[in-house]
Order: sequence, then C-alpha cells, then structure tokens
Amino acid sequence: MMKPAGTLYLIPTFLSEDNADVLTASGLKIVHQLKEFIVENEKTARRFLKSISSPFAQSEFQFQTLNEHTSKEEINSLLQPLIEGRNIGLMSEAGAPGVADPGSNLVQLAHSKGIRVHPLIGPSSVLLSLMASGLNGQSFLFHGYLPREASLRKQKIKELEKDTWKKNQTQIFIETPYRNQALLADILGQCTDETLLCIAVNLSSPTELIMTKKISAWKIKSPDLNKKPCIFLLGK
Repeated sequence: MMKPAGTLYLIPTFLSEDNADVLTASGLKIVHQLKEFIVENEKTARRFLKSISSPFAQSEFQFQTLNEHTSKEEINSLLQPLIEGRNIGLMSEAGAPGVADPGSNLVQLAHSKGIRVHPLIGPSSVLLSLMASGLNGQSFLFHGYLPREASLRKQKIKELEKDTWKKNQTQIFIETPYRNQALLADILGQCTDETLLCIAVNLSSPTELIMTKKISAWKIKSPDLNKKPCIFLLGK
C-alpha cells in the first residue's frame, strides 16, 4: 500500500528579528515537529528556528533552497520528500510564504499533485500595512514590484493613481530597499497633491513607521527610506 503524501506547511517568519514571537501556539507545535524545510535563505531560516526554540539541533535540519533562480525542474524535485510521505515546512525570507515570494510556484505544483497545503497563522507585511493605513480595505490590489526602468515606473504610478480614484481601490506595491528613495521621488513627482500615500517602514520593529498623508504633505517632509523594508499604498 502506497504511503500517503506528507503535508506542506507554510510557515510565516519574523519581519523583524526584534519581534520573533510570530507563531500561534498551535503553529509553534507543528513547526517544532519538523526537520525538513524549503527556504529562500538558509541562514535566515536557521536563525528563525533558533528563535522559536526548535527542539532539534541545527545539525538535524535539512534545507532545500527555493528562490527566484530555482528552475521548474528543481521545483519539481523539491516535492519528492512530500510524495514519499514526509512533512515539510516552507519559509519565506520574511513574513508570509507565497506572497511576493517564489514559494507560490511550489504551492501551485503541490496542489496539482494532490499534496495537502496548510498555511500557519503569522505576519504578512502587505496586510499589516493595509490594516494600519486607513485606506480602503474592501477593495485593494497588490502589485508587487513596479518596473525598474524609470520611465515605465513613472507611467505605472500614474496608472495606479488613476485606478485609485476611478475604482476607490487601494494600490499596494513594494520596492527593493536600496531603490526606495527613487520610487518615493517618482510617486511624489507623478501623483496629484490630493492623493493619499501610506508609507509603512520596518514593520514590527522598534523603529516601525506607518503614516498616511496627502502627497502635498509628503512633499513638504518625507522620511529616509534608504535600505529599509517598506510598503507603499496609494488611496483616496
């Protein structure tokens, strides 16, 4: 008789190492039973497992890497332990796996193979920033990263602002931390003064900043976002 497939557990990790207590008691119990993980960054994953006091020694863990460079063939091979009946945890670099994260490709493949996928409760920077923004939480769209090329990025910002006003829809997007200042400059240069912009920086850390103001107010005084994890939200 064939052994039933294992379960793929989606494990949210800390957004800030200053706030590592991110799992519920039931989620913690599950993760404490796992030795095998698919991770975006092994070093970060090991720190997280240490922070939640996993009962296993670091030498007992097995890690496979899944990032933006992982090929489709490699993703297929990552499922093999699950097919053989072993439970595995999937971790993002920070926050919820599968959201703005290459883990979604693995999850989709697991569904196609009939493998059970179980998400654990924990932080999502996208939802935390939306919750705290005061912007429309009934209709919102997450765009991930905007175009890297400046002219295309500016055009996209104009499109997002148009949808914000036309649909009363919150537009959410992110950027690589070292390009935050360039993105903020483009937002302030392309959006009208009455549009609302929420900037959520260093979520869950002691230096957390979440502030929603009109573009006109941000033009007067804007924060230093260089090399800081940040979420941007446009609203009306």
